[in-house]
Order: sequence, then C-alpha cells, then structure tokens
Amino acid sequence: MNKRLRVLFHVISLATALPAIAAASKPELAAQPAAQEWFALVDGGSLAESWDKMAATFKKEISKRKWKSTIAELRKPLGKLGSRKLKSAEYTKELPGAPEGEYVVARFETAFERKPAAIETVTLLLGQDLIWRVSSYAVK
Repeated sequence: MNKRLRVLFHVISLATALPAIAAASKPELAAQPAAQEWFALVDGGSLAESWDKMAATFKKEISKRKWKSTIAELRKPLGKLGSRKLKSAEYTKELPGAPEGEYVVARFETAFERKPAAIETVTLLLGQDLIWRVSSYAVK
C-alpha cells in the first residue's frame, strides 16, 4: 500500500508540474517576467537600473547617460502609468537590422495618464547566459 501511495504521489506531482514545464519551454512566456521586471524599473523612475538590465547589444549602441535622457523625454509627456496588458508576443530568430539571436517581440496595450490608448513594444533577446533582456523599446 505504501508503494502505491508513493507512485500515485509521483504521478500527481508530475501531472501538476507539466503545465509549468510547458510554459517555461515557450519563449513567449519565458520572456514575460523579464519584460515586467524591466517595465517596473522604468515605471518607477529607475532609469539607470533599466539600462543595466538591457541586452549588451543595446548597451553598445547607447550610453547609460543618453538612455536616461531619452527614456525620460519619451515617457514624461505620457504621464503616470494607468494600466498595461499584454496584447501579443511573438518569438523569432530574425529581426531586420538586428544580429542573429532568439527574440520575443511583445506588444502591450497601455493606458497612461495623458495617453490612454498607447501601444508599447519591447523586444527581448535571449542572452548566452539564457537570460531574457530587453533590447529595444518603443511607445506609440
């Protein structure tokens, strides 16, 4: 009886773990926590830290000082964040003008204080260390 309970326990444990394993294997889902963490930094005004969390390819293109002024100028007219909802996420290995890699392009429907219907796009790049990092950001 004890052996049967152990087998049953392992079967139940495996069955409950499968959805989490499947989610982690989908790049579109695996990249989302990195996007949310990065957004939290930008939304909270931690602009230098947001640059620190970006992909190395981005950091080679723009200095931390330039990033801080650029993102501040971009976000200031929008006002405070109201809400943000994932609209789409697409995995790709090729992006125009970008080096080879594994990317997730995520688009969010965002409401800001002074722009209630915005679309934010973040592109995330999977690093050699298998960590997703933001490599570009745009808001329209």
